[in-house]
Formats: sequence, C-alpha cells, structure tokens
Amino acid sequence: MSGDTCLTTTLCPAAGPRPKACSFKGGSLGNKYVRLNVGGSLYYTTVQVLTRHDTMLKAMFSGRMEVLTDKEGWILIDRCGKHFGTILNYLRDDTIALPKHRQEIKELMAEAKYYLIQGLVDMCQAALQDKKDLYEPVCSIPIITSPKEEERLIESSMKPVVKLLYNRSNNKYSYTSNSDDNLLKNIELFDKLSLRFNGRVLFIKDVIGDEICCWSFYGQGRKLAEVCCTSIVYATEKKQTKVEFPEARIYEETLNVLLYETPRVPDNSLLEATSRSRSQASHSEDDEGFELRDRVRRIHVKRYSTYDDRQLGH
Repeated sequence: MSGDTCLTTTLCPAAGPRPKACSFKGGSLGNKYVRLNVGGSLYYTTVQVLTRHDTMLKAMFSGRMEVLTDKEGWILIDRCGKHFGTILNYLRDDTIALPKHRQEIKELMAEAKYYLIQGLVDMCQAALQDKKDLYEPVCSIPIITSPKEEERLIESSMKPVVKLLYNRSNNKYSYTSNSDDNLLKNIELFDKLSLRFNGRVLFIKDVIGDEICCWSFYGQGRKLAEVCCTSIVYATEKKQTKVEFPEARIYEETLNVLLYETPRVPDNSLLEATSRSRSQASHSEDDEGFELRDRVRRIHVKRYSTYDDRQLGH
C-alpha cells in the first residue's frame, strides 16, 4: 500500500487481547511508516508528519506520552476517524480545503482542539464566522404555532406588528377564478413589506388561524386595524369564496402602524401628516387636543375590505 495516508476499512470491536501501553520512539519499528487505528479507521503516515508541529500527536510519537498498540502493532487512538485524514493533510501542508458545510467544519474544529492543532482551530473559527456573516438572514419572520405564542410576541414587541393570516384550507366553498392569484399577491406583498420595513416593524405569519386571508395591525400591544381579504359571493346555484387584494389599504395601514414606533408615544407630526385636513383654519388649544385624540381613536377602528376585483369598464 503506497502513500502517506490511506483509509482502508472500519473495524468492528472484537474479543481478543487487551491493547498494551508503551512509549513510542521514532525508529522503533524499523520503518518510516506508522500504522494508526483511529476509532476503527486505519491510516498509514510517517513519524515526520506527526511530529512537524507542536501538537499532542508530536508528544505521542516523540516518546513523551504513552501510546496504546494492539497485538498486530496498530497504534490506537480513541477518536472518531472521520476527519483524521484532513488532520494529517494539515500537518503535512500547513493548509487544507475546509469542508463546505458548517456542521463538518465544527466537527473538524473539535478534532483539531483535541489534538492541540491551534492553526487548524483558527482556520475553522474564521471559516465559521465567514459563513455566519454570509448566511445571516436579512430579516426573520416568525411563524405562529399557537394563540399563546402570538399573544406573547405581540405583547413583548417594542415595534409595531403586522400579521398576515393565510390558510387556504379553511374554505368551505370553491374559489372564484381570481382568488388564487390574489392570495399569492397578498403573500408577495407581505414579503416585500417585511424587507422594506425590516428593523422598524415586526412581521409575523399565521398559518393556523380561522380566516383564509386576513391582515392585522398592532401598535403598543393592541390591535389597531384589520383588513379581511375574503368574502362570500353568490354564483349560479352555489356560493363561492372570493379572495381580494386591497393593496392600497394594506399600504395605508402599514404606514399607520409606523406611528407607534418607539418611543411608545405617537409622533404628533406623523399624525398630522396622515390625518385629514383640518375643517377649520384655526382652533383653540382645547379643540386641538380633542381633535388629536379623535384621530388616534379612528385609527383603531376595525376595518374590512369591500373591494371589487373586476376590471374597470366591466
């Protein structure tokens, strides 16, 4: 068998003489190759490779530590042999091509720590950090699994909350021809808004609720508005469920919840900008306070969609 390293087989435990401990010296076997049994995986390599760096392997094969051998002369190392070939390649070349997957890099780093190969540990840590930065999500969307979880999310959030409930299986009737497309449009709009207002608004999805498609808007822990996108229509001899896409209304309510960003007091200038124009040119101080409170209350009114998806001119 040629080459410095060769993975030959995986051994199964068998009854036999117990391994014996001895101090290993580089030339004791009269051969430049060392035979290693690492957790059942067999390797050939040289003492020169094993002692190149100041590691635990150098201590084992320079006589400073006792090693275990079996009756056939294989030196036993009680570790998983999956990544030992990579360990040997690093000792040989001072560099390696790391695995692609994070889990395998973590496994390799654990082995490098055991063998005290600090250079390889540093390589693995740097690669894990790079992968973390590379795959860090731009925004995370919680998916509700229970009503209690939804309540906790909304009450604990310091941000306004926009929730999209969509559950196509809740329908008792057939859908109108445009309903599937409109349902997808609602979902796509939710994704776009979550990217646009990421960091300012908490967006959550609900796929277990009782509605088919419904938007809910929360500020300071309480519901401010709701846009229900489904209705029942009467077709010939049967009822059908109609899903609508009130895009303008959804945008309007999303902008309204921005009034409830932290600090937890509504921004008066935003309230003024998004409210209707004043009915009079000037008001007394008491009248202004009453009008402002009235505007905030109107935002809290539960709203329902009554849009018609028929094209203009029909």
